[in-house]
Amino acid sequence: MKTLTRFIALIATGLLAGSFFYGYVNLVPAFYEVPVNIHLIFRVQLMNHNGITVQTLMGFSIIAPLVYAYLFRNKFALLAAGLALTSLLVTRFGNVPINQLMRTWAPDAPPANWQDLLHKWDNFNLVRTIAGVGCFISMLIADRHQ
Repeated sequence: MKTLTRFIALIATGLLAGSFFYGYVNLVPAFYEVPVNIHLIFRVQLMNHNGITVQTLMGFSIIAPLVYAYLFRNKFALLAAGLALTSLLVTRFGNVPINQLMRTWAPDAPPANWQDLLHKWDNFNLVRTIAGVGCFISMLIADRHQ
């Protein structure tokens, strides 16, 4: 049980951190370097593809470190779970409402304030990226101290 929990906690938090980090440093800048209609079409399609995957990773990144914290009596694992929960809450209450708005926009005629809304999305994305990377680092520290 301990070995499986350790494996799932490390893999899930690592994949979550990697997903957010890759998106932050590669995808988001690329969005702003293409015409707005391509930007918006691609974002909506990306949402369609990564919704289940990222939510699943967030779930495993919360649950597995909690189990790890219990099994190993480790506060860093508890911190990892809290940071994963932070990324989930920021995503759900920050990014998702803006994503839902984007789905209603005509790619060739977005609303006048589209850039302001996407910069707000970018700020939420930065917070969840930091939380996701912090989650993985916390899990690495937890594992190091076993």
